[in-house]
Amino acid sequence: MTAAWVERIDWEKNAGLVPAIIQHSDSGQVLMLGYMNADALNATLETGHVTFWSRSKSRLWVKGESSGHVLSLEHIALDCDQDTLLVTATPHGPTCHLGTTTCFDSDNKPPHTGPGFLSSLEQVLASRKDAAPDDSYTASLFAKGTKRIAQKVGEEGVEVALAATAGDKAELLNESADLLYHLLVLLQDQELSLHQVIEVLASRHQG
Repeated sequence: MTAAWVERIDWEKNAGLVPAIIQHSDSGQVLMLGYMNADALNATLETGHVTFWSRSKSRLWVKGESSGHVLSLEHIALDCDQDTLLVTATPHGPTCHLGTTTCFDSDNKPPHTGPGFLSSLEQVLASRKDAAPDDSYTASLFAKGTKRIAQKVGEEGVEVALAATAGDKAELLNESADLLYHLLVLLQDQELSLHQVIEVLASRHQG
């Protein structure tokens, strides 16, 4: 982001504050609304952690400073009226102080198709990493360790190839879903994310 971009913000319209809409960088889900002044914006850009101006405490407030559920900055866009910010960020834990993913109601969910669903699935898988093995199949996979998870990825990859070779499209879809699921589990096991994989793909495309 350039200095010229920041200088276009209309700070005077709302007495030095602008609304900042926070959006999940992967799913597109709206997480919360806060307010920034110039100092909060500068702190956000400098630290990479989304920072607001707390109107109740009259001070800068780093989201997650107490809970550890920070928002890692990915991108900021200025609206056409130059008085509202759209901040895309990666949340580390629930965004809402009530322990939910978003501060908005249950209707504010990513669609059950496309990357929004995969992002939600990743969050579910991450929540199973420390669960008891008997709680779910995912938890049992994590308990068995990296080698077993990697083996499952290999097995499902073979099943995908066999289904395609046989011309069984329904089975190809089922096996592809199994492969993608186990790949996401493996990425979580290695503390990696689908977002990072997409970044690699994007860098290759740009090249």
